[in-house]
Amino acid sequence: MEPTLDVGQRVLVNRFLYHLTDPVAGDVIVFHPPIGAERGEQCGVPRVARRACARPTAIASEQNFIKRIVAGPGDTVSVVDGHPVVNGVPQTDEPFATLNACPENPACSLPVPIKVPPDHYFMMGDNRGASDDSRFWGPVPREWLIGKAFATYWPPKRIGVL
Repeated sequence: MEPTLDVGQRVLVNRFLYHLTDPVAGDVIVFHPPIGAERGEQCGVPRVARRACARPTAIASEQNFIKRIVAGPGDTVSVVDGHPVVNGVPQTDEPFATLNACPENPACSLPVPIKVPPDHYFMMGDNRGASDDSRFWGPVPREWLIGKAFATYWPPKRIGVL
């Protein structure tokens, strides 16, 4: 999630918000990724060339990840030059995104769209050229979401809102 968050930075998470409202694109979320994501294993279905992973593995990992939602249930999503294209609209107004290493990274150009399944969310890290995210292991089921990160508290010089 660099540059939004530094490695080792601590966040506060609202675990109750999504009992009252739906997550939306742009939310920074703490969640359990599909099992295998923490070891760099990929996708719950065979991958199609030039396309993000369409389905996660069936079991959640015990690890906690933090990423940004870029697409929700029923949306179509592809990736062009490191930016998500949601329902055919390029999301290029992303001041938080770092595109370092994107031109050399094949995961920064996945122009064939996938459809996000019902009750799933497509996550991407802000450091697009170096993020292990839904492009590799698929959309995340809502039931695996822990909550919305809303503030940082450690280290003290980085205290702030997200």
